[in-house]
Amino acid sequence: MLFKNIGIVDENFDYVKSMFVETKDDRIVYVGSVRPENYKGEEYDGRGKVLMPGFVNAHSHSPMTLLRGYAENLPLQRWLNEKVFPFEDRIKGEDAYYSSMLAIAEMLRYGTVSFSDMYFFSENVAKAVTDSGIKCNFSRAITSFEDTDIENLQSFRESEDIVKRFHNAADGRLKIDMSLHAEYTNRRTIIEQFAEKVRERGLRAHIHLSETKKEHEECKAKYSLTPTQLFCECGVFDVPTTAAHCVWVEDGDIEILRDKGVTAATCPASNLKLGSGICDVYKLLKSGVNVAIGTDSVASNNNLNMIKEMFLCALLPKGLHNDASVVSERDILKMATVNGYRAQGREDSGAIKAGYKADLCVLNLESEHMYPQTDMINNLVYAADGADVVLTMADGKVLYKDGEFTTIDIEKVKSTVNAAAARIISEVKKNG
Repeated sequence: MLFKNIGIVDENFDYVKSMFVETKDDRIVYVGSVRPENYKGEEYDGRGKVLMPGFVNAHSHSPMTLLRGYAENLPLQRWLNEKVFPFEDRIKGEDAYYSSMLAIAEMLRYGTVSFSDMYFFSENVAKAVTDSGIKCNFSRAITSFEDTDIENLQSFRESEDIVKRFHNAADGRLKIDMSLHAEYTNRRTIIEQFAEKVRERGLRAHIHLSETKKEHEECKAKYSLTPTQLFCECGVFDVPTTAAHCVWVEDGDIEILRDKGVTAATCPASNLKLGSGICDVYKLLKSGVNVAIGTDSVASNNNLNMIKEMFLCALLPKGLHNDASVVSERDILKMATVNGYRAQGREDSGAIKAGYKADLCVLNLESEHMYPQTDMINNLVYAADGADVVLTMADGKVLYKDGEFTTIDIEKVKSTVNAAAARIISEVKKNG
């Protein structure tokens, strides 16, 4: 495809007008201010639009779209124990497939090309990723409240199985990471074994880290270590790791995250909605930590709109530090794109540059809220709306364009998920 006469967000996160970008197969092959010679093929008129790297949702639980609007106005532990866990006990494989497809459709609608997912129903999520054309780093969360051989755990055996079956499947669109749910849902012996297994297999890790003050302080009382210190001592950070939330990390923790190359995946909307607190993105960035942005699940958000998430992520540090100068709009765009791809091990994505993957999205610039166009990079973070996305492309394939999904029967997906959610809620109520 040839994008012509289109503005771009270039590799330096500057806005450049009236460019030509050619994609071939799954790659960007040309970026320039003049039309490439001898091009013959599909053309996309980019007047009044901007082309930018597609977003990465760095932390999500896609099948939980089933719970949108169900578990509300509760702190994390009550939210989990009183609402989420009883609901999840009744989810079936087909429910997980269609709810994942709904999540994927929503992400594509808002310009997300890749996401890092942590859940169960691994085979169903893998099928949804494969069928839809999106990219994903998926991990099956491991939990154990007992000291046991990790190989005895069903969650670990399932994780092993999906590594063998799906890692680098769908031409590399689907990667399998290994996930330990959190410190508070595992014994130290499990954490240590987990670290060894991930290292042996040469995989990436995905964890929840210091999401709530209660979790953070109870870990210190139990081990005389913060969760970050515990994971580090156990060897988890000896592999590339994405640590979701990082709301209550301390100064020493931040040094560990930086030195170990851990990605902090901040989830501003979810952490605010559950009353968990605010991740200090400015302090993390200033210390040299790779910071990406996630939505968490729609059960605690309640959407997967990365543009809305960017807006929150840009504002919160300014309020937290009473300083309007902290965290620039370029910082935010990097967090939502290239930093997320880096966390996933997708080093050839995240820039509009020849040789990079054609993982792209297009936004319409003609809406009233995008005028005047004094500073387009600023507008993309502070003024843009998710509805401005008009095209999403992964590996050079258009998956969403002008309200239509090319790989998803969205009406079937919506009706199926609606029926499944109603059935599960009825079962939960019936069983008290």
